[in-house]
Amino acid sequence: RSMTPRPLPACGWPAAGRGRCLMAKSKFEYVRDFEADDTCLPNCWIVVRLDGRNFHRWGAAMAGARGASSNKVFPFLNSSPWFLFMTHVVSQFASSYVFYWKDYFKDQQLLYPPGFDGRIVLYPSTQNLKDYLSWRQADCHINNLYNTVFWMLVQRSGLTPVQAQDRLQGTLAGDKNEILFSEFNINYNNEPLMYRKGTVLIWQKVNEVTTKKIKLPKETEEQEIEVTRTRTKVVPLHCDIIGDQFWEEYPEILAEDS
Repeated sequence: RSMTPRPLPACGWPAAGRGRCLMAKSKFEYVRDFEADDTCLPNCWIVVRLDGRNFHRWGAAMAGARGASSNKVFPFLNSSPWFLFMTHVVSQFASSYVFYWKDYFKDQQLLYPPGFDGRIVLYPSTQNLKDYLSWRQADCHINNLYNTVFWMLVQRSGLTPVQAQDRLQGTLAGDKNEILFSEFNINYNNEPLMYRKGTVLIWQKVNEVTTKKIKLPKETEEQEIEVTRTRTKVVPLHCDIIGDQFWEEYPEILAEDS
């Protein structure tokens, strides 16, 4: 069989280093001018924010479960390449959401394909980024407090969702805490941090100890020894990120060379 390489197709094969289609010269090539240049402003923190589309149906199907959120935020270092951020993150998250669903909700069937939309937001300073993440965590607390009271009223007081919504209309955080404590003997401050603060994923260096079999010189049998390796892994945290303590404990998150 001849080993002569086949010519590249006119379209459908990415050009080396550019990620674009090779197009034959023709009168139709003018359509390329409609492709907008979506380059992000340099030297800014790039945040990709994902939102679940029509997740009220998902919430109804889960009957008030709080183990997952329809809102995710992914910050990128300001030295990261900009191209394809939004499409890549959205598609990767959607496929992972479906792939790992059964690991967290073994008895709950996924009733319809979940959809997500995304947007890119640029923040020119580190303080802007920290304030943005603080805002998202504060919003997580507000939403979770509301949902906690709402589902207590529905599941334990027998109110309909509409009645529970009417009961909570116009209430402040203190009012909701009072309902939880006086009617359900729940101190919201004792609720798990995962719900009150959300989940923060960070890259962290961890030491992993494994057992390895080796054969020493002049030995007839293999021996087991412990080997320690340092790996960078994604670590989930449930903690406050609004104060300075988090950033002082993990300064590498904002380091340019991290």
